[in-house]
Amino acid sequence: MSTNTTLGNITTTLVHAAGSPSAEWWRHAVIYQVYPRSFADASGDGIGDLPGITSKLDHLARLGVDAIWLSPFYRSPQADAGYDVADYRDVDPLFGTLADCDVLLERAHRLGLRVIIDLVPNHTSDEHVWFRAALAAGPGSPERARYLFRDGKGEHGELAPNNWTSIFGGPAWTRTTDPDGRPGQWYLHLFDTRQPDLDWTNPEVRGEFESILRFWLDRGVDGFRIDVAHGLVKAPGLPDWDGEASMIEGSLDDDGSTATGDSGPMFDQDGVHDVYRAWHRVLAEYDGDRALVAEAWVEPLARLVRYVRSDEMHQAFNFSFLTTHWDAAALRAVVTASLAASDEVGAPTTWVLSNHDVVRHTSRLGLAEPGSRPNGIGAVDEQPDEQLGLRRARAATLLMLALPGSAYLYQGEELGLPEHTALDDDLRQDPAWWRSGYTERGRDGCRVPLPWVADAPGFGFSPTGAAWLPQPDSWAAYALDAQRGTRGSTYELYREALRLRRDFHLGSGSLCWVDGSDQDATTRVVAFANRDVYVVANLGAEPIALPRSDTLHVLLASGELTTSDDGTILVPSDTTVWGRLG
Repeated sequence: MSTNTTLGNITTTLVHAAGSPSAEWWRHAVIYQVYPRSFADASGDGIGDLPGITSKLDHLARLGVDAIWLSPFYRSPQADAGYDVADYRDVDPLFGTLADCDVLLERAHRLGLRVIIDLVPNHTSDEHVWFRAALAAGPGSPERARYLFRDGKGEHGELAPNNWTSIFGGPAWTRTTDPDGRPGQWYLHLFDTRQPDLDWTNPEVRGEFESILRFWLDRGVDGFRIDVAHGLVKAPGLPDWDGEASMIEGSLDDDGSTATGDSGPMFDQDGVHDVYRAWHRVLAEYDGDRALVAEAWVEPLARLVRYVRSDEMHQAFNFSFLTTHWDAAALRAVVTASLAASDEVGAPTTWVLSNHDVVRHTSRLGLAEPGSRPNGIGAVDEQPDEQLGLRRARAATLLMLALPGSAYLYQGEELGLPEHTALDDDLRQDPAWWRSGYTERGRDGCRVPLPWVADAPGFGFSPTGAAWLPQPDSWAAYALDAQRGTRGSTYELYREALRLRRDFHLGSGSLCWVDGSDQDATTRVVAFANRDVYVVANLGAEPIALPRSDTLHVLLASGELTTSDDGTILVPSDTTVWGRLG
């Protein structure tokens, strides 16, 4: 779609038409990710829990989000922070009980918040009853057929079945030991050795997960975020592959087209779509527009949107947007390509800047290469410019929240939290740290417990002051109580942005690129209109002028604006402005 229109005296080109504000909630919702162990601790043991989350739901309702997504709280040995699930139908005692979960759901719904929970279907914990049974039953058994056990290569089976590597580093295969002590078969684990992959060609696996969906839907959850959604089905025969397994980074070619990518034989196989069509049918049995959300690191965008066709999932995180650098042309290209791809299948685009797996965007944007994506930052690595990163992060967030579609926020970003970049390496708990041979610091820096009260022990995260990872002293300035009611604070910026987004129906809105007469401006400025809101983000080094118009009224800005002698409003570097047209 490309149509020239005029808003006031601003000429624009329409690339995405507005939808209905009354459409399904997930098409335009703002969803807040809660990482349970780091959100709020009610028990005092230093690990966040479900009662702690419940106690802070008023904060999320006041913030103005529509829903929350809870990272895993299932029973687990916590080898990978709960993404190694031992029992999908129970709450780990670290986080509380099923009764605590019911209380959380009831309270959230009373506040008007929907609740999405994580589902981890690619693998289980090695302590899951199925995997224990598989080890005990031996080769060729129905128990082993639920997982990907294979005989090894070599004269005595001493070589792994193929050359795949783990996402966390090292080989993707581990050899078992038979009851008599002799070496046995190998099992596949795309992640940690304690996370064996399931075999999704097995009907028993498919039936079990449909039952798990119903268990939680019956308890009242509003949807599921699907972990490694692109990884369930592997290529037949598990062939060797010369590539390196990774959660693929999104990217765009110079002409704005999405990169082709090569997911390898372990990712983005066509068979995953049969699984999600079946799950879609399960959710359709329930009222309330329940939703499925894909974590699928897939390129190009044309393949990503296959996950959100009308009979599959409802949302898919836009990692191409998350990984785009702080560059005006690149941002325009990824937004245009994303909307076009999603429109082809009638799905919303789902924007995201941070989550529990990446360096917080406040810090990424403060690096020498703004927006680059290191796998963790340690004390000896390049340190982000904290003030510059926050300024750019505020601008990036206002740009994202003005886009049509749904959007995800990661806990603490409403406070402007930076990455903990000086965490002692001896305290790291992410398995990526040791499995990579201590070369990738991993994700602990974005998972540090939140600061709620500036002058309280542990910044109020826990009644005892305990925290499973230490918080930097500098976080006192970011605490919620230091920002609430403070003009210009990041918290108040988020609250106002979410209010305006809701009032102007931006989530279900349109997108019209502003046509600029200054060719050089395209390298510095991202400017568009959504319904009757005009958005301009200045990514250049020098201030830019807003259009002179009696019908343009500033609604919100990520930083302080200035006015020239002739009354022209100037937008400083690394600043985004929302203005009302008309």
